[in-house]
Amino acid sequence: MSLQTSVEALDDNLVRLHVAVPAAEFERAIDAAFRKLALEVKIDGFRPGKAPRRILEARLGTEMARDQALRDSLPEFYLEAVEAESIDVIAPPEIDITAGEEDGDVEFDAVVEVRPEVTVEGYDALQVEIPSPEITDEMVDAQLDQLRERFADIEDSTAPLTDGNYAEIDIKGSIDGETLEGLTATDSLYEVGSGMLVPKLDEELRGKKAGDILVFDEVLPERFGERAGEEVAFQVLVKDAKKKVLPEVTDEWAAEISEFESADALRDDMRKRLDLYARIQAQMLMRDKVMEAAAGLVTIDIPDTLVNSEMERRLHDVAHRLEEQGIKMTIPQYLAAIGADPNQYIEELREHATQGVRADLALRAVITQESIAATEEELDVEVARLAEQVEQKPAKLRKDLERRGVLEAVRSDIARGKAVSFLVDHATAVDEAGNPVDLSLPEPTPPEAEVVEAAPEEEPES
Repeated sequence: MSLQTSVEALDDNLVRLHVAVPAAEFERAIDAAFRKLALEVKIDGFRPGKAPRRILEARLGTEMARDQALRDSLPEFYLEAVEAESIDVIAPPEIDITAGEEDGDVEFDAVVEVRPEVTVEGYDALQVEIPSPEITDEMVDAQLDQLRERFADIEDSTAPLTDGNYAEIDIKGSIDGETLEGLTATDSLYEVGSGMLVPKLDEELRGKKAGDILVFDEVLPERFGERAGEEVAFQVLVKDAKKKVLPEVTDEWAAEISEFESADALRDDMRKRLDLYARIQAQMLMRDKVMEAAAGLVTIDIPDTLVNSEMERRLHDVAHRLEEQGIKMTIPQYLAAIGADPNQYIEELREHATQGVRADLALRAVITQESIAATEEELDVEVARLAEQVEQKPAKLRKDLERRGVLEAVRSDIARGKAVSFLVDHATAVDEAGNPVDLSLPEPTPPEAEVVEAAPEEEPES
């Protein structure tokens, strides 16, 4: 289309887009309007939609068709002008027709809010603080103790029960004499201090021995669903007391439960695994911290339009996740179910959304200032990755993305990812004391021996 356009910057992130549509171009819109009216108006001798324009024009005049054409075509002319001027609009426009309502060229002004363009400084030398990923002997010991817990034995004990011991119990829970299924069992092996049933059971078991009988009432906590808040009468017979015995850390034990020949080799493997995990976690944390720091470089007032849009997007994500998990709840119902205060939730959501918008503006600034763009090769790789996910051929998916106008969004996402990498690569990580933190991953090593794991649902054998 042969539109004439111009843009005038206004205050408060607004621009005035002026659009002029030649009369010959607008005539096509009038033709389309007459075709639309032909479907709505009955003309003797013609089937609906078949009456020619000259008949409709003689019967209805041109004013109705021109008015229809203005209503139908101005949004299209506006979108074409926005694309032609590369305006990044973030809200619906206010359109004012300035000429051509009756005849001739059509002209209109569209005042619309646009995304603010910012310039950031210091983005190529950010410094962020993260905990050091250094692995201590205490961390390795704790990991080793977890392994010992999985391979612990249970032995009879005459000592009073304490947390970590096991009690073999018969338990009966009832309300008004009615026995409750799920709260009644015989010969049940219960770990004291686990909190697996009701808190008072652990309190009552502490210090008890075999033969003791417990009688107490307890209100069911929230995890009992519909029965939460009901008071249950419990009777418990302690039939036996047992203690957990952790294995000694010896070379023989290490060889028995793993492919390592010694306890030292097992500890070294644990240290390597903990170190790798800690470094990966630290890298993820650094990325988040870098984005926070980059967002802090954006000091302008963030438009409410952007914040509200980001809030809506995040609420939509929450609703989508609930739906994926099969939870049929509205957001207010979900907040009530988790005991969250709606006002506080919205306030926190607004705060996080504002921070997200600042980070987005910072990334856009870095992309512009560093001339970052997705190459065709990078686009091909990303399209191929997406095609594999949806089980389509890359060429077919690319045509589909182009047809739906999504390909540029893919290109934009690649550029954003490169901008994030630029920020992280140029940032420095320090610990609480200001010392540089090395986040490089260790060199790949041959496949490591795997520790034999016990089934998580089984209790240690006595």
